[in-house]
Amino acid sequence: MKLRQSLQNKTKLSATLKSWLPILQSGLSDLEETLGEFTSENPYIEVQSKIETNLSSKIPKKSLERAPKNSLSEKIEALTIQEDSLYDILYEQIAPPLFPTATSQKIALKIIENLNEEGYFEGEIEKIALECESSSESCEKIRQRFSRLEPPGIGAKDVRESFLFQLDSSECDDELFSLVRELIEELEYHTRYKNHPRYVEAMRLIRSFKNPPAIDFFEKEPDIIPDLFVHDSSGQIEVRLNDAYYPTIVLDTARADKKHEYVKAKIKEAKDLIDALDMRKATLYKIGLMILEYQYDFFMGGEIRPMKLKDLAEEFNHAPSTISRAIASKYLECNRGIFSLKSFFSTAIDEETSNAAIKDYIADMVKNEERGKPLSDIKILQNVENKFGIKMVRRTITKYRKQLNIASSSERKKLYEISV
Repeated sequence: MKLRQSLQNKTKLSATLKSWLPILQSGLSDLEETLGEFTSENPYIEVQSKIETNLSSKIPKKSLERAPKNSLSEKIEALTIQEDSLYDILYEQIAPPLFPTATSQKIALKIIENLNEEGYFEGEIEKIALECESSSESCEKIRQRFSRLEPPGIGAKDVRESFLFQLDSSECDDELFSLVRELIEELEYHTRYKNHPRYVEAMRLIRSFKNPPAIDFFEKEPDIIPDLFVHDSSGQIEVRLNDAYYPTIVLDTARADKKHEYVKAKIKEAKDLIDALDMRKATLYKIGLMILEYQYDFFMGGEIRPMKLKDLAEEFNHAPSTISRAIASKYLECNRGIFSLKSFFSTAIDEETSNAAIKDYIADMVKNEERGKPLSDIKILQNVENKFGIKMVRRTITKYRKQLNIASSSERKKLYEISV
């Protein structure tokens, strides 16, 4: 009897999961939007936002009182400060006295149109000259005037010219200006000037330059809202769902004729949606418990162990692809930071070592290496083999280093010298 009931519950849950898979797949920040797609045509259900509530709790009451007395979202929106884009700021500066004529302004606007997202000029002066019925020399002179615009360095063709633009806008005496200009022109060989009494001061000024020049205008990463917390509570590590940001589904059928077929169908849809949301919570909570069990050493300060999607799939009796969708775009916060759930699933090098552990070890080695003598891939390979007691090949170390966005030993040496 119990077995039959268990199978019936399991079948019901599997059907619900299949029907509402997008709810399981959605990240916590997108969950409300996903739920809204299911509730838009159901008059008996309402999704109440907690993200908006949490946001509003951080806004001073006085500010809310001064805002327009309409919906809460409009009050929050009214308090949002709209930042000008890079192009807005540049357009405002295309005016006299720097660009006194209509032609010079037209050329300057064309230059702006040919800036890439980093703020470098990628256009063709000759083409702009043709479009603006001017000479290439005149167009180039106008581009050089960008050295006086904000942000400094904008409109340059490359890093070296961007530094020269930024030098022009800096405030330094003639001696330091001349030295910095020489260093920029021969940046790869700047150590030849080490004996100059103002060398350190000059390098400090160069390090203050923005590279790329439009770096302050790069699109900011959205805030990550973790689905799970793993924290030490009274000496015990526990897993907790981020209920503070979970939306609430409210079913209102007080005035509905529950005998009507349409009403019955909509109420069933609503209940299925609530079941799917509860299943999402239960599934992620169980995944969190299993990650804690498998990766306990990591949460205690150790390394990530090999863990496969198959390990979880067997526990849930689902295909690994379903588990993969369940952990996509989900994050876990612990005392070591915020991590994507996928980062806990790594390929095993052997039974006890994961490639993630090796990558962490490589990153830590490079971070603490001797700057005058950076570690070569061969030396890193030897250290990894000694540390983990395994055999690897150098090309694997090179692949991991590139995946970590770490330059080669010779390139790192040059970078270290520049940052003296």
